[in-house]
Amino acid sequence: MPNTRDEAYWQAIAQRYDLEPGPINLENGYFGRMSRAVLAQYQEHVAFINRSNSVHVRQRFEQGENEQIRRQLAELIHTDPEAVAFTRNATEALQSLIRNYNRLQPGDQVLISDLEYDTVKGAMRWLAGYRGVEVIEVSHAHPASFDSLVQAYRDTFSRYPRLKLMALTYVTHRTGLVMPVEAIAQAAQEHGVDVILDGAHALGQIDFDLAQLGISFAGFNLHKWIGAPLTLGFLYIAPQRLADIDPDMGEFHYPATDVRARTSYSTPNFPALMTLPLVFEEHRALGGASAKGARVKYLRDLWVSQVRPVPGVEVLTSDDPRLYCAITAFKFTGRDQQVMADRLLDEYNLFTTLRSGAAFGTCIRVTPGLVTSAADIGVLVNAITRLNAD
Repeated sequence: MPNTRDEAYWQAIAQRYDLEPGPINLENGYFGRMSRAVLAQYQEHVAFINRSNSVHVRQRFEQGENEQIRRQLAELIHTDPEAVAFTRNATEALQSLIRNYNRLQPGDQVLISDLEYDTVKGAMRWLAGYRGVEVIEVSHAHPASFDSLVQAYRDTFSRYPRLKLMALTYVTHRTGLVMPVEAIAQAAQEHGVDVILDGAHALGQIDFDLAQLGISFAGFNLHKWIGAPLTLGFLYIAPQRLADIDPDMGEFHYPATDVRARTSYSTPNFPALMTLPLVFEEHRALGGASAKGARVKYLRDLWVSQVRPVPGVEVLTSDDPRLYCAITAFKFTGRDQQVMADRLLDEYNLFTTLRSGAAFGTCIRVTPGLVTSAADIGVLVNAITRLNAD
């Protein structure tokens, strides 16, 4: 695995990506970049499909190319092709799983936390009106500990015995907190609660085995940390649990025994899908999630280790290496976080983003990426320190 501190190596990797002149981007959590090679191939596929139109799609893509790509996706997450179906993004995947989960009865309870993605919260609350269930929401204290997170869920399962389904975010988009999924899923199973996992930020940063984690239902993005074109995600359903998710709104293009019936059938982004083999190849050649995750965690540690001791700055994400990845959030105590984020951009040329909706209020999210250098992190540390002193 490449040395996470080898700036020459990682800057050589960064040279594989084209960057628009402008601010230092520390908001790499929205979506990832394609490498120059992936972008070129994607553009070639766009031009080719535009020329060939349905001839290639009907004769080649639908007759086998798509299955080859699906098998490669399954290999990426160490599962069977029969367990995965492409979607346009993680949100679409998770909404399909929540909407079509068929084991709920009126009066049952479903669980979310304040850290879930807003569309996931919305989908779970939708169940209240359409399935007659009660939504339970828990809030997590920050910084959290491994044991406190697990115990919070254990206490919740005991307090609400009618819980049947919960949403759980692997890497929370607000603070980057990495949930102890395996321990929480085990506790949920002991109480008869099914877990739908939001893996949008996990894939490409964390090595995981869904079976080992005890996860039967999950949704992922391919355009965040894997480096694929936009409009690509997928859902996962453990084959033995397929019957617990209904075909999506009577979907008939695939038989009820096919996982692909669990999401809407539509004309996909064929050029993007056709580019995935190269995306997967580059991901593996770089060392996969182990190498990527280690590099971005190192960059995260560079700034957090220097900023956390500063009075007036509150880092909201734990330093337990099991509980963080690239993403970490912080606050300027007693300040307007929007004003401070604007000053980071206007005065120091640093682009970050605000996140809100959690119990702790509004925070500034910092997310380095593969093109981020240690020098960029130095600019961030200097900016936070100086702004805090104003």
